[in-house]
Amino acid sequence: MALWQGRSKRKPSGGMYRPLRKKRKHEIGREVQLATIGKTKTKQVRVRAAAVKVRLLSIEFANVLNPKTGKVQRTKVLTVLENPSNPHYVQRNIVTKGAVLKTDLGKARVISRPGQHGTLNAVLME
Repeated sequence: MALWQGRSKRKPSGGMYRPLRKKRKHEIGREVQLATIGKTKTKQVRVRAAAVKVRLLSIEFANVLNPKTGKVQRTKVLTVLENPSNPHYVQRNIVTKGAVLKTDLGKARVISRPGQHGTLNAVLME
């Protein structure tokens, strides 16, 4: 079943809106594809205006910034320690923005959106 991102049928008060039109193709959303830890795999998705988005399906390395030195290092991701978006993502090793990862350098918080940006950027935590 397609995801629809058009206007809701209900008003904030709980009443119904009268439909202005039927559903349109540009209002259709896509199914969520969550990035996991493993051998790096990407997927290109055609979006509006023939632009291309790169989605990370699985991730092996991250670009980790050390705030003390200001340097960025490419380091191996070992596991997900914490994920505020969903506690069950920790068991499944799913990476989203805000997740805390265990890397070779230490704990790092994800600051990019892997499913939207196609890269995994993180900041080293104390």
